[in-house]
Amino acid sequence: MRIAIASDHAGFRYKLRITEELAGLGHEVVDFGADSEEQSDYPRFIRPAAEAVASGDCERGVVLGGSGNGEAMVANRVRGVRCALCWSVEAAELGRRHNDANVISIGQRMVSLDVALAIVQTWLETPFDGGRHARRIAMLDGEPVSGEPVH
Repeated sequence: MRIAIASDHAGFRYKLRITEELAGLGHEVVDFGADSEEQSDYPRFIRPAAEAVASGDCERGVVLGGSGNGEAMVANRVRGVRCALCWSVEAAELGRRHNDANVISIGQRMVSLDVALAIVQTWLETPFDGGRHARRIAMLDGEPVSGEPVH
């Protein structure tokens, strides 16, 4: 799988370690920056990574920051991206099963490295459940859904 990865300064250390882990699993990782722990503006790196997922150049994406909040917000502004903010393995699993999350956001200050790696692994391995969840994703994208009352 081709996976986009990006962080700001506050997620840089985890970005390096997750990149290493993904490459070790045989994935092609496309790094959009940052390139150091020097203070940086996360939208400069996160938006291009999210756009790579939305365009299909990358199948999935991982974005990282201090909390992961701002990174998830930037990614979710790109049409076609469904970024789940994950502070637990359960959040990653549900993000895939229920929301078909094609991007995850992790906060380096919020979880240990071991938990971050487990989040990524779970997200990679968990399938999308489809069914009623597919209808909801269509609604997220503003697509008409038959049989639903208009409110």
